[in-house]
Amino acid sequence: MSDHTPIASLEAVDAGYGEARVLFGLTLAVHPGEMVTLMGRNGMGKSTTIRTLFGLVVPTAGRVLVRGRDLTGRPPYAIAREGLGLVPEGRQIFTRLTVDENLLATASTVRGTRWSLEAVHRLFPRLSERRANLGDELSGGEQQMLAIGRALMTNPDLLVLDEATEGLAPVLRDEIWAALTKLKREGLAILVVDKHLEASMRLSDRHLVMEKGRIVWQGASTELASDRTLATRHLEL
Repeated sequence: MSDHTPIASLEAVDAGYGEARVLFGLTLAVHPGEMVTLMGRNGMGKSTTIRTLFGLVVPTAGRVLVRGRDLTGRPPYAIAREGLGLVPEGRQIFTRLTVDENLLATASTVRGTRWSLEAVHRLFPRLSERRANLGDELSGGEQQMLAIGRALMTNPDLLVLDEATEGLAPVLRDEIWAALTKLKREGLAILVVDKHLEASMRLSDRHLVMEKGRIVWQGASTELASDRTLATRHLEL
C-alpha cells in the first residue's frame, strides 16, 4: 500500500436516516500514520460520518473506500476486518464481562500480533489493576480505556474514536490523550472526534470541521490556531 493511498476514505457521500439526510457530498480521507480530528458542534453529522465509514449507515450516494477498495454497502464486520477499529460513542463495553474478557472478546491476530492483553495493560496500567473487575464496576474513564483497548485487540491499521474524551475528568482525559500520543508515535493512523480543541491541536496532523453535514474547513493546527474566528464560528469552545 502506497502512503498516497488512504487507509480509509469517504468520497462524495450522501447519507442519513430514512428521509432525513445528514451528510451532503462529504469527502474525507485518513492516510497511514496520520492523526485527523473531526470537529463540529453537536448535530452536525460527525457520528453519522463514523457510522457510514463502518457500514452502520449505508450511503445513498458516494463511496466508502478502504485502501482504495470500494466497500460501499458491505456489512460492518466486513469493513472492520479490513483493519478499522472503532471506539464507539458511549463506549458500549460488555458490562457483565470482566476487563480481560472484554479485551479477549475482540482479539484477533489476523492483521498482526502487536496487541495482546499484556500490551493493552502496559498502555493502560489502570486496566491491569482492574483486569478482574466487571465492566460496570469501572469509572467512565476506565470504561473508555477499555473501549480503546478492545479496539486495539483487533490489531487495526486505523483507530477511530467517536467522542474520545467526552464527560471524562481532566486527569482521565489526559491519560487518554497520552495513550493516543503513544499510538501515533508508533505509526498507528487515528481518526478522532473530540471537542477538546487544545489537546487535538497539539497532536493531530489535520483537522476537519463539519457544519450541517459538510466539511466547511480543513487544515493543519497552525492554520487553525491562526484563525480563532473560525473556531468560535464553527466549534463549541
